[in-house]
Amino acid sequence: MPKHRRSRRGRPSVPRAVSTVAACAALVLGSLVAGTAPAGADTAPADPNNPATPVTVSSDPLPTVQHDGVAWQQTVIGDTVYVVGRFGRARPAGAAPGVQTTPRNNILAFRLSTGQLVASFTPNLNGQALAVTASPDGRKLYVGGDFTAVNGSARSRVAALDPATGALIAGFAPKIGGSVRALAATNDRVYIGGSFTAVGSASRQRLAAVRAADGALLPWNPKADNQVNALALSPSANQVVIGGRFTTLNGSNRPGYGLGRVDSNLGANLPLGVNNTVRNAGKDSAVLSLSSDGTNFYGSGYIYGTGGNLEGTFSGRWNDGNLNWVEDCHGDSYGIWASPTAVYVAGHSHYCGNLGGFPETKPRTWHRGVAFSRAATGVLTKDIHGYPSFTGVPAPSLLNWFPDLNTGSASGQNQGPWAVAGNRDYVVMAGEFTRVNGGQQQGIVRFGVRNVAPNTDGPRISGAAANPTVSSPAAQTVNLSWPGNWDRDNERLSYQVIRDGNTQVYSTTATSRFYRQPTLRFTDTGVRAGSHTYRIVTRDPLGNTVQSQTVSVTVK
Repeated sequence: MPKHRRSRRGRPSVPRAVSTVAACAALVLGSLVAGTAPAGADTAPADPNNPATPVTVSSDPLPTVQHDGVAWQQTVIGDTVYVVGRFGRARPAGAAPGVQTTPRNNILAFRLSTGQLVASFTPNLNGQALAVTASPDGRKLYVGGDFTAVNGSARSRVAALDPATGALIAGFAPKIGGSVRALAATNDRVYIGGSFTAVGSASRQRLAAVRAADGALLPWNPKADNQVNALALSPSANQVVIGGRFTTLNGSNRPGYGLGRVDSNLGANLPLGVNNTVRNAGKDSAVLSLSSDGTNFYGSGYIYGTGGNLEGTFSGRWNDGNLNWVEDCHGDSYGIWASPTAVYVAGHSHYCGNLGGFPETKPRTWHRGVAFSRAATGVLTKDIHGYPSFTGVPAPSLLNWFPDLNTGSASGQNQGPWAVAGNRDYVVMAGEFTRVNGGQQQGIVRFGVRNVAPNTDGPRISGAAANPTVSSPAAQTVNLSWPGNWDRDNERLSYQVIRDGNTQVYSTTATSRFYRQPTLRFTDTGVRAGSHTYRIVTRDPLGNTVQSQTVSVTVK
């Protein structure tokens, strides 16, 4: 199996032509012709109702509070995002490290609509937090991890907080005998997963449930033989999907190999067809995260050596436990969340060729925030890089949303975002990155849909790199060709050919991505003899414009 950086979440070791000119063919890579290629999904897709081309958020990073460490997980209640991890201070958007800081020990809250820190929410955890979730009614916030005290009071790796202030909710104090890495809640019970083997004096093999009112241990007792990383509750709360590095769940490995589904009252195994396809477990492979949109559940995973088969994400159905799709982009996937239109993934993908996405590069290029369609729109092709192959398995579309997040150093694992969440209008990524789209932004960043975003992230190529190649092969004729541009959040770009300073002689629209840029061509005829200049103006659907330099040609 190809090797890449080991990455285990939370482990400390761990158009048209002008009528007076003659148009020529506008050629695109492969067999596509500019203006006729299928439109891709972005903030302004040609057909937002096409399952393969849904609307995404903008790639513009919005001002968001920052932290000075690593964030492992986050959850949203209304307009408030709760972020947990290992950090000590927060600071406003735009503030440099160490400037305008506010103490926040391993947990903070901020407004999703503004990105500003919630000043009234000030709990203090004495160790890192690895999991956070809310009760469905929004009245309680549950946090889990490695801490042993909250606000100066003893709490054994799990606590219930007031979402407004962060005050401890009295009476909820289960004694979890090891690290808590996953939480899910109803209004009356809390499901807990991790690496523990006891709750108080009772044996519990990495899974437990407690009463929300007083933290009392409940009979629910499924058994995982290794670490549990993630939990997701069905819409009716009668099922729990479990993900981790366990090889058996209640003694079964099919389902139960890194992924299982159990009854939420009895803990008994339920059918899970997804586990026939997604097999991630053991020392060097795991399912790392799970989420739900009420109809489907989603998961992400990693492999490093043997034991698993998926670096990527998957979607399954709550009603029967069977598979919707798999995307096997190479590179660990740490977090996954579905908006009403698209599915967003936090990780470090470096190859998505099996579903028609970006190729492997040398040196390797990392894409730490990517998005996919909610629906299956095709199938995966045979892998060409020696990874496990999902040939013929249903796959989603890779969408044209490519923000640039760098890696940080806080975890020691050199990763960027670890978690993703949001609501109808915003997507939030959290982790240990320090820059987004080249600008300073540490640990948390928001992206918004078109009507709340500035929509200023435009075409990426300008100046000399966008220059046309110009020649005059015959009298009164000029041939031009130029490289197609690309945009982080728009695939359809328009191009204008400007002659002699301000005369538009041609326009067209073509689809492109950073890894699939067309070469466009135009023949300008009826041009008088002598010296002329040409430049290319590129515009995205939101009006962002760049241009090439001016290039001269002598016409015969």
